[in-house]
Amino acid sequence: MPEYGYHLSCEQYGPAELVEQARMAEQAGFHALWISDHYHPWNDAQGQSPFVWSVIGALSEAVSLPIETAVTCPTVRMHPAVVAQAAATSAVMTEGRFRLGVGTGEALNEHILGDRWPPAHVRMEMLEEAVQVMRRLFTGEEVSHHGTHYTVENARLYTVPDEPVPIDISGFGPKATSLAARIGDGYITMMPNEEMVEQYRKGGGGGKLVSGGTKVCFGHDADDCVRTVHRLWYNEQLPGEMGQVLPTPRHFEQLKELVTEDRVRQNVVCGDDVDRHVATLKEFADAGFDRIYVNQIGPDLRGFFDFYRTKVLPQLPH
Repeated sequence: MPEYGYHLSCEQYGPAELVEQARMAEQAGFHALWISDHYHPWNDAQGQSPFVWSVIGALSEAVSLPIETAVTCPTVRMHPAVVAQAAATSAVMTEGRFRLGVGTGEALNEHILGDRWPPAHVRMEMLEEAVQVMRRLFTGEEVSHHGTHYTVENARLYTVPDEPVPIDISGFGPKATSLAARIGDGYITMMPNEEMVEQYRKGGGGGKLVSGGTKVCFGHDADDCVRTVHRLWYNEQLPGEMGQVLPTPRHFEQLKELVTEDRVRQNVVCGDDVDRHVATLKEFADAGFDRIYVNQIGPDLRGFFDFYRTKVLPQLPH
């Protein structure tokens, strides 16, 4: 049966707020934490983007929940050897309760050093090589690597956990899902798609962890919640590959008019209808997910956690 976690949004909240949300999530009965890894928010209205590894350090002291990045791109902005050190330290600080979620990333965060933003198939090649490098470093042995995309010379991690950090692969289409099944310790996707879960398990994922998540906006005025989502997170309703290729928050803001409030109303749970909240998370459970994360978009965080503690989580299969 699935576990339920809370998704901390680094795009919308500062470090102290994220730590406080984690405390509230643990008190409300959530069993795990996701945390996003961004250099920029998706738009200026979201307004934040703290360095995720510093926040994880604070979380390790504040809560006892498992923590996972959702997701880190270890290929362009940060070299995989550096990500491996950050992940290994996080695993030590959390006493083995850390998982590294990785994906091929977005230009929004990864182009900032002026590097070329590669096409999708090259990004998947880079991700696979990065995972190979990180796994070797997690052994604590000295590593030299001269590959297609990365060079590592005489690198050794001296601070490593007792067990290698699990690496979960994010995938939203058949090719990325196949890669996750082949090289991942787990699979991350954001849609309750039973076919993708089945592809992952049959392709080599077997009984490994499958995680997914969604955003909601709890509040007592559903129309106000719709307006809040439309102001802050309209980017999630944009079609196609724009999320992967647009380079700045300003470019996402230019496309806001493509997303209507009606589209938000149809696709995001807004308001305090218990049945809608339960049904949305149950879709993931029915699709075979092992961990299901939810993120509150609106400002009433205390109300959200009380609502889920008393009315939503007790009704979910677990």
